[in-house]
Amino acid sequence: MTSNRILIILHQESSTPGRVGQRLVQRGFELDIRRPPLGCELPETLDDHAGAVMFGGPMSANDPEEFVKRETDWLAVPLKENRPFFGICLGAQKLVRHLGGNVTSHPEGQVEVGYYPLHATPEGKALLDWPEMIYQWHREGFDLPDGAVKLAGGEVYPNQAFRYGDNAYAVQFHTELTLAMMCRWSVKGAERMVMPGAQNRRQHMEGRMRYDAPVSKWLDDFLDLWIGTADDRVEGRTETIPPRNARAA
Repeated sequence: MTSNRILIILHQESSTPGRVGQRLVQRGFELDIRRPPLGCELPETLDDHAGAVMFGGPMSANDPEEFVKRETDWLAVPLKENRPFFGICLGAQKLVRHLGGNVTSHPEGQVEVGYYPLHATPEGKALLDWPEMIYQWHREGFDLPDGAVKLAGGEVYPNQAFRYGDNAYAVQFHTELTLAMMCRWSVKGAERMVMPGAQNRRQHMEGRMRYDAPVSKWLDDFLDLWIGTADDRVEGRTETIPPRNARAA
C-alpha cells in the first residue's frame, strides 16, 4: 500500500506549509514536518512517503552551514527513487545546486518582493494554465540545470519554474502563502521592501486582492498534476493528470 504521508521540509521554528499544506490535507495526505536547521533528520528513503516538499527560508542555498549542505545532498533520495518532489524558492535553489547549477543574486542588485509578471513556456502551457502575476520573495535566482525543462520565466529573473525528470518540480515563486502569512512576512521582513525593485506593503495587499484567485487555481491544478489525492495513490491510481492540451474539451 502506498503511503499517504508527505514529507514537509521547513527552515524556521515559526514556519508553516501554508496553503500547500492545507490543500494536501484536504486531499487526504498526512504531513510529516521536519525542520533540519533545528536538528530534525531527513529520511534515508521515501519508501514511507508519497512525496516531499522543500519550502523556502531566509538563508541562501550558498550558505556554508552544515544543514544546507545536508539538505542539498539529501535531494539525491527523491531523484534516485523517482518520487514526487516539489521545491519552493530556497527548495528550488537547493535542487539547482544539487544538479550542478548556480544560485546567484541579480547583477544589478534587483530583488523580487511582491507581485511580478510570470510567463509560461510552451512546455509549461502544455501542462497547466499559469497566472499572469505571481507572488515573489527572493533576492537570488538560479540557472536552469542541465537536463531540466523550463516551464516559466520572469522579466527580472528569467528562470521561474522547471521540471527535472518525471516527478521533480521547482518554482522560484510562492503560491503557498495564506493572507495571514503575507501579513506576517511583510511586517517581519519589512527591510526587504526597500531593496531595489521591491514593492511596498500596500502593493502586496492590493496584489493579493487582484491576483490571488488564479494563483490559488494554479496550485490546485499543479497538485493534481504532481501528487493527486491520497485515495488515488492508495488505490494504485498514481498516474498524473494528462497535459492540459490533451484533456477533453
